[in-house]
Amino acid sequence: MRLRRPRSLNGLILVGLGFVALPLLLAAIWALVNLDRVAEQSEQLMTTSAAAAEYSQSLDEQLGSLQRVSLQYQVLRTPDILQILQDDLATLQTQLVEMAPLISTWQFWALVPGTIVLVLIFTFLVSRPISQIDRAIKQLGESGFSKPIEIKGPRDLERLGRQQDWLRVRLLELAQEKNKFLRHMSHELKTPLANIREGTELLLDGSVGELDPAQREVTDILRSNGLRLQQLIENLLSFSAWQTKSEVLTLSDIPLRALVISVARAQRLALKAAHIQLKLEVDDIIVNADKEKIRTVIDNLLSNAVKFTPRGGEITIRATRTPTSFVLEFGDTGPGVPEDESPRIFDAFFQGRREQGGQVGGTGIGLSVVLECIQAHNGTVKLVESDDFSGAHFVIEVPQEREVSQQQMAANA
Repeated sequence: MRLRRPRSLNGLILVGLGFVALPLLLAAIWALVNLDRVAEQSEQLMTTSAAAAEYSQSLDEQLGSLQRVSLQYQVLRTPDILQILQDDLATLQTQLVEMAPLISTWQFWALVPGTIVLVLIFTFLVSRPISQIDRAIKQLGESGFSKPIEIKGPRDLERLGRQQDWLRVRLLELAQEKNKFLRHMSHELKTPLANIREGTELLLDGSVGELDPAQREVTDILRSNGLRLQQLIENLLSFSAWQTKSEVLTLSDIPLRALVISVARAQRLALKAAHIQLKLEVDDIIVNADKEKIRTVIDNLLSNAVKFTPRGGEITIRATRTPTSFVLEFGDTGPGVPEDESPRIFDAFFQGRREQGGQVGGTGIGLSVVLECIQAHNGTVKLVESDDFSGAHFVIEVPQEREVSQQQMAANA
């Protein structure tokens, strides 16, 4: 017959306390039942202690006698001495047998490991579902809404797990509604914006008459702001598309150095215009990841560094491989991120106080997309303080399922 474990946390704790306290309870009952024998046992203990001391003295004398007789027998080799030696050994064995009842405390000490084992078992039964709940809360905090939450353990903790999963589904629905709203609003804004831009271009072309210098200046302002508004709308659409993508990855083996060089070439004009030197310290390694997501990460972080690096500055990209992951680093010689802004830089639409370079200002979406891409790989991206760079220093680590030995890493290097 299979024993049923308690279905609630309170029941499990009570049963655990009961099992842990059982040896102590049995000892207390045994003491009450045999209370009249306690005084007698105390008296016997005094007698036993005296007997033990007497036996110890006798054993010491007997061992000394054995040693002397043994030395005599080694020299003389006579039958009389051998008989004395055998008699002394028999006497010693008799004394050891008589001392055996004095050594009987092992039963008490056997309770100690048993109690410890019971405590460890019930601690594990309680701590396992609590650690599952802790991981589920961390998952929700990192916007991990696609992975179901399942808690196994006592009934009340399983109920709490189902409530967390309900919260996950609700947050996922809200995120989808938000993205739907962004998409619809962006598309609705594009139509009137297209008409405004078309009208502005007609004015600048002189299709409705020549403009004087003041009118042309105002029209140029309208045109430049129309372009900026169009860029903002495109960024919103791009962000919404990223939000609605599933976390399913298209994994493949990627030569990381070639991918970094490809992205750098695509941005060479922006680097050249700002007279920024790009320094690549990328090992020739193969990584297993989603190529397009990693390309987006590199592209966004590089363009972000270009915006905040002053003319004549330097940007460094590093890539290395560890036995269980690969690491990407981006560092620049810009002003860095203010300490009070660093906790929010990965939030969508957050823009700091630092002045950006480039003709079109950012919308604060790039770093949030980087975070989502890396989290989809179960990786981490952090802004760290470093003595290597005077500006910002981003460190990305992406775990790899296939481990690489030190010999393979040395061969790739």
